Amino acid sequence: MVDYGKERLIGKKVFITGGASGIGRAICTLFAQESAQIFIADIDIDGGLETTRLITNQDGSANFHQTDVSDSQSVLESIQAATDTMGGIDILVNDAAAFVFGTVEQASAKDWERVLGVNVLGTVHTVREALPFLRNSTSPSIVNIASVSSFIAQPAFVPYNTSKGALLQLTRCLAMDLAEDGIRVNCVCPGSIYTPATERHIAFEKANKEEFLKEAGEGSFLKRVGTPEEVAYAALFLSLIHICRCRRIERCRSRWSPYH
Repeated sequence: MVDYGKERLIGKKVFITGGASGIGRAICTLFAQESAQIFIADIDIDGGLETTRLITNQDGSANFHQTDVSDSQSVLESIQAATDTMGGIDILVNDAAAFVFGTVEQASAKDWERVLGVNVLGTVHTVREALPFLRNSTSPSIVNIASVSSFIAQPAFVPYNTSKGALLQLTRCLAMDLAEDGIRVNCVCPGSIYTPATERHIAFEKANKEEFLKEAGEGSFLKRVGTPEEVAYAALFLSLIHICRCRRIERCRSRWSPYH
């Protein structure tokens, strides 16, 4: 059996939003296990520091900076702190999310400002500020965490689904615009994943937890709700493609060099 070890991201500098809990925390810890340097940007101080502790307690490299991704100045300061700490950015993962549900009549103007500010503008802000550093990377990659809600309509999900649909389209446009810079842009669109946000959604619906999770899992081929770790591996795969290709090219150059 091939042992891939835990060094596929060695030397890589990763900026991750929404790393204080759920999918974001799973991505942070998995990437750290692969020897990446992790910079966590989240509005939740306690959760962000806990993720940092989980990584450093396992001899990983992680730093945290409180960040409101809907605020462009906050993002600028966080990117500056990250690059001062790590010396650059190779991989940007946008996981920060606001979960706002309801019908068009139930959602207030503030609800719309929050869900679009975090889920759409948050990604715009981080990409814009990280671009100079990604352009200097030998293996730049952007991974956005969208949702199955990017593709489908759901009752009383108007704000959330609208924002995730916009994030998917934003990802497609960024992939086209940044291709000439060699920056790969992808998104992961999970279905039902059990996270703290799931608990909030259950409370919003005033539903029975067991019945809610059973019904949510019925739409999956696995007939169960997914885990944050499963999404993290998808994000890792999308971050590794360029790196693995570059390493293969370097090996080929070394093998066929006239100086060897």
